[in-house]
Amino acid sequence: MKKSLLKYPVAMFFLLALMTTFNANGVQSQMDIKKTDHCPVCGMLVDKDLKWAAKLVMKDGTYYAYDGVKDMLKHYFNIPKYTPKKTADGIKLMTVTDYYDGKKIDAKSAYYVIGSDVLGPMGPEFIPFKDESSAQEFMNDHKGKSVLRFQDITMETVSGVESGH
Repeated sequence: MKKSLLKYPVAMFFLLALMTTFNANGVQSQMDIKKTDHCPVCGMLVDKDLKWAAKLVMKDGTYYAYDGVKDMLKHYFNIPKYTPKKTADGIKLMTVTDYYDGKKIDAKSAYYVIGSDVLGPMGPEFIPFKDESSAQEFMNDHKGKSVLRFQDITMETVSGVESGH
């Protein structure tokens, strides 16, 4: 006699939790951002608008949640300022939210549009995409200035985006 999983609500809960924890790329979902998580750069509550959320996870298990990619990059380029006693060597994973589908993607493999007419929670923002064609489409539709890869972004780029240039 076969038994349905539906008769086991606890098993269904854990199965659903497991399924929603990882996206198609295997990057841990940001569904675990807590209502009390504040951006270490600007102090804003992150859960107000998760479509812009970014996250940096350290090897020691601590994590930092951000209200946008720009603040994550400010932290990344100046870790001692925002998190004394932490270093870039301690970073395990960085995730950003794909603008079109809302899925979490690895920050280092994403494509970023800058200079568009779309503003994030804190003004001009790096708009992340999982692939170049989506980034190009967005750039054309929203008057973006350029598409960047993570390795091409510098603190000077971040400062330029923040000032709207």
